Amino acid sequence: MLYAYAVLATLTAFVGTAHADSIYCNATNSCPEDAPCCNQFGECGTGSYCLGGCHPLYSYDIDACMPMPVCKNISTTFDDKDSIMSVNHYLGDPDDADWVYSGYLEDYNDANLLAMPNHTSGTVVSSTRFLWYGKVTSTFKTSRGNGVISAFILFSNAQDEIDWEFVGYNLTAAESNYYYQAVLNYTNVETIGTTDTFANYHTYEVDWKEDELKWSLDGEVVRTIKKEETWNDTTESYHYPQTPSRVQFSLWPAGDSNSIGTMEWAGGQVDWDSEDIKDYGYYYFILKNASIECYDPPSGTLINGDNAYVFNSSSNFDQDAVMITDNSTVLCDSDSTGLDNDEDECDASSSTESDSSSDSDTSTTTKSKTSTKTTSGDDESTTTTSRKKSSKSTSTVNSAQVTQFFQNSEQTTTGSTNLALAVSAAPILSIVTIFLSLIFCV
Repeated sequence: MLYAYAVLATLTAFVGTAHADSIYCNATNSCPEDAPCCNQFGECGTGSYCLGGCHPLYSYDIDACMPMPVCKNISTTFDDKDSIMSVNHYLGDPDDADWVYSGYLEDYNDANLLAMPNHTSGTVVSSTRFLWYGKVTSTFKTSRGNGVISAFILFSNAQDEIDWEFVGYNLTAAESNYYYQAVLNYTNVETIGTTDTFANYHTYEVDWKEDELKWSLDGEVVRTIKKEETWNDTTESYHYPQTPSRVQFSLWPAGDSNSIGTMEWAGGQVDWDSEDIKDYGYYYFILKNASIECYDPPSGTLINGDNAYVFNSSSNFDQDAVMITDNSTVLCDSDSTGLDNDEDECDASSSTESDSSSDSDTSTTTKSKTSTKTTSGDDESTTTTSRKKSSKSTSTVNSAQVTQFFQNSEQTTTGSTNLALAVSAAPILSIVTIFLSLIFCV
């Protein structure tokens, strides 16, 4: 009975995704007032859409996006999936969890496994705090296969981006790349040779300073970019990543139903009948650890607190428009936005509320509040992840093309940690996908 229900929920989620009346946002189309927040994947909504990844320019109003939690040094060993909170349960308090996820996550020996079952859009793990210059180091094994992308990136609400990316058809190459506010510049990418990234653990690092950006592989600096080298005469500005960013790890199918250019870059269509799919039922990325070291904010930064980063301009989203305040980063509930979030009327960190009917609704966020406050020494600048949280809910990652961080807007992922049920449901889901495509031309 449980298995049948899980399959039904998966199919319901897929149908909802295929026919949801989504509102998309971009440079020419801002979000409406009733769904004011433009999320990382170019969709308008409330709740989680107003947290990490909320684009201030494409949203209805700059204040619709919640303030961004300030950086804090952390060191995480990814050996317990329950220490990573489902994005559906996260309301913006970084003390609740250092990391959130959407997709399929499992424990694997002394690491976490990010999975991409048959015909899904994979998994994303994101830091809850933002980094405004600093050093990020992580050890992991990538996935493999044509069309399969593994990524370790820094991504800002203004769509500044710093990448380590891996195309599954070439396991001896690691791509370093960067973007300024989503401006495509194909000369920014540089490929670094290495040994098999699927078979071997490697340690990757991004050292991001105000005037210099370095990529390191296994302790050796392999690329350096100077900010002064990124001056653009047309815009009379530096096309250099310079705004607070989250750290993200992801596994996604670039070659499934994205643009032709993306599929070519990824090595073609995903083989959903590959060795890994046959043997395990999913592609996988093995994440072992990550550490974040925060640097001081740039000199001249306006500082009126120590809790959150905010943009103080509705038209300029460069470094000089960022200030540090004591503004709250926490939503009252999963329907709130930065425009109606009254701190005097809610305490999002001390109550629990859930709406199970939202679990299969792919056009809204799950209504939930969780609180498991963890005490840590105030004098310690570094924390190690040890919190345990259960995140049993269903979500859908609906994604538009955003620089090189693409995900398929018509595939279903789940916030549930029950990977076995997702794998079991995959054959039926494939049949339904074909059936729907014939009827609705999806």
